[in-house]
Order: sequence, then C-alpha cells, then structure tokens
Amino acid sequence: MIIRIVRMTFIPSEVDPFLQLFHTTKQQIRHFEGCKRLELLKDVNQPTVFFTYSWWDSEEHLNKYRFSDLFKNIWSQTKIKFSDKPQAWSLVNETIV
Repeated sequence: MIIRIVRMTFIPSEVDPFLQLFHTTKQQIRHFEGCKRLELLKDVNQPTVFFTYSWWDSEEHLNKYRFSDLFKNIWSQTKIKFSDKPQAWSLVNETIV
C-alpha cells in the first residue's frame, strides 16, 4: 500500500475554482484502478494550502494514474492555479506492512 500526499498552495482567487474541479473529478480518481481512498485536506491556518491524501494498492497503480489521461487533464487545470511549487511524497505505512 502506497500513501501519496501532495501539498498545494493556491492563488487566493483560484481556491474556489480548484474546489469545484476537485469535487467534479474526485469520483473518477477514487474509481481509478488501485485507488483505495482519496481525501482533500485544508490547512487550519493557511486557507490557500490544501493536501490530497490518497491510498494506492501499489506504486505501479499510482504511476498508472499519474501517467493517465485523467491525471494529465486534472493536473493541467490545477497547476495553473498554484502560487507556489507543489510538494509530493509517496510513503509506506509501516504499521500495515
């Protein structure tokens, strides 16, 4: 199981458009092969900072998503809304392994 965390900082005026995009595409991501869970988290003190938190069966499944047309479409619409470079981590939950 791979946990993928992506930290994104948005231009203030782009937060609502991002949220609309996320809510219209989240089910497609959640139903992508190998995706077990997807959450969107908002920083308590920084209203333009969000994190996606997703669980994948394997790194192979995550990479299939990352190189899919679905991801390319969503990411191309998302990255233009950033005010800072995103950060991403792929992690293994040692309590599950």
